[in-house]
Amino acid sequence: MAIATARFLHGRDTPPLGRPSARALLPLAIAANRLPIGLRETIYSVASGAEARPPGRLAAVDIEDIAAAIVRLYPQRRYPAVVLGSSNGALVHLCAALGIAWLPQTLLLPLRQRHVPPDEPMRAVHAFNDTARALLTRNPDLVLHHMHDPNQDRLTSHRMAYFRVKRTRLGPAYERFLTNTLDTGAVLFLAECTRRWPTTQVSERHVFQFGAVGGLEPHQYRDGDPRVAAYLRRYGIPRTRWEAPPSDGESPEAEWGFEPALRDDVIAFARRHGYQVRRLIFNDPEALSPLVADLYRWWYAERGMPSNRLLIESFILLEPRWTLLTGCVPYWSVFPVQHSAEALARYLDESDTYDFLHLMLFCHGVESVGLTTVDQWRTLLQRARVTGMFAGVDIRRYPSDLAAVFSYQRALRAIPARYPIPEPLPLHMFDTFFAQHGHRYPNVTVETAN
Repeated sequence: MAIATARFLHGRDTPPLGRPSARALLPLAIAANRLPIGLRETIYSVASGAEARPPGRLAAVDIEDIAAAIVRLYPQRRYPAVVLGSSNGALVHLCAALGIAWLPQTLLLPLRQRHVPPDEPMRAVHAFNDTARALLTRNPDLVLHHMHDPNQDRLTSHRMAYFRVKRTRLGPAYERFLTNTLDTGAVLFLAECTRRWPTTQVSERHVFQFGAVGGLEPHQYRDGDPRVAAYLRRYGIPRTRWEAPPSDGESPEAEWGFEPALRDDVIAFARRHGYQVRRLIFNDPEALSPLVADLYRWWYAERGMPSNRLLIESFILLEPRWTLLTGCVPYWSVFPVQHSAEALARYLDESDTYDFLHLMLFCHGVESVGLTTVDQWRTLLQRARVTGMFAGVDIRRYPSDLAAVFSYQRALRAIPARYPIPEPLPLHMFDTFFAQHGHRYPNVTVETAN
């Protein structure tokens, strides 16, 4: 998401997985799609787990090195505002519209693992305590969320543990970027997703999160669900539910939630430098999606353009530059799960009808619990006045289409409409839009913090 935002600000599109070299993998993925599903699952597991790093290397990470790499992604120019905080696909499009950078609070540090089965969270919770301790000792301004999700991350979890870290302070690299690029009196937007999740305290600044936002709610991971029992049987697990460590509290959700400790540091920094701070607060990752979609529709109307084409993105399948080039209204969904389908249906219910719907689907390789079926997606696509279509996904192989992550941009380029990339939307126009329409988004709040 940071790469997509930064490349847009450089006037470039976003390559698959954020890497230009990944485009060369499309022919291999298309060929691999012809293999039986078991082999496709193995390929997905190996390929997705390849980004994991050995424990020793992860323990030696200096988060400031990563922060410096992030700020180097962006054009070093003057900005009227910058966003800091929660990760969010709709936020990428908001930054693109405003022409501003986004500095993430949460980072994924993929950790190599080989001996913790996905369905054994009791073994996962303390499997990397030494690595966690070394990482946190080296980086005192981080909180570590070790996330373990055998539902959606089943294939990746065979080879990778999910260490997500959240900054509690800006740190030198972020501060230098802000002081070097922000206009006098600029705005610091704090993107604060308030989604929380039951966690188990492992040590100071280290929690274990079992499950994640997606097809199941927290209690369904722990209390048992007939769908979970059927899912486990499919993989030869003779249980009706997962045995997980008891939760002893709640924390910001590992992937999407905002750690409030950062807020105080940002406000103090802003006071020292004469910046404004505005909190963009939302209760769910997808709560921003209707607001940003409607902002684009309103913006297109202000520009005298049609606004009848909705692009429904999925997880990391997003592309801000081609969204604007094709005149699409961006609607970002977290994952292709029931919760996301229901949120999309509510948005379509409350909006003027779109002539065209283009649907991307991120494929995580397995028919996880809570996954939305192809037929259910087709029903939603029928809501288009003219036509609704899948974009870049082979629905015959969903959710194990290995090429989907490489093909979505081709689908965007196939849209015939072309429009010039506009000048950034001034902040006062965003304020005007929210003042006029903010009542339509009860789960989103914008407020001044200082």
